Amino acid sequence: VQLQASGGGLVQAGGSLRLSCAASGFTLVRYAIGWFRQAPGKEREGVACISSSGGYTDSLEGRFTTSRDNAKNTVYLQMNSLKPEDTAVYYCAADSEWTPNMCDLTGSYYSEYWGQGTQVTVSS
Repeated sequence: VQLQASGGGLVQAGGSLRLSCAASGFTLVRYAIGWFRQAPGKEREGVACISSSGGYTDSLEGRFTTSRDNAKNTVYLQMNSLKPEDTAVYYCAADSEWTPNMCDLTGSYYSEYWGQGTQVTVSS
């Protein structure tokens, strides 16, 4: 049973990346999902979140959008107009949605699953 973020890599400033968060061993359909990042020497930061139905989302900036395909058991983070300061390890996290339309950029809600991160490096 695990959550795995993937799709990171090296991209030039101004470019785009789409990260995926895939679950194995369980289905994400009833889970609220959050995306977070942590750069060296910095605190973890919420990037985007999405409710279990996908009907409610929030993000740090408009450059980041999240979506989900429950049929594929996968959640996505689309990142556009990337900047060098977006360089970080990106994680996804999941928890059962006990509160409708749960979406929490602080990260405190998500305690059930935290996936291994994927490195995103943006060159100037």
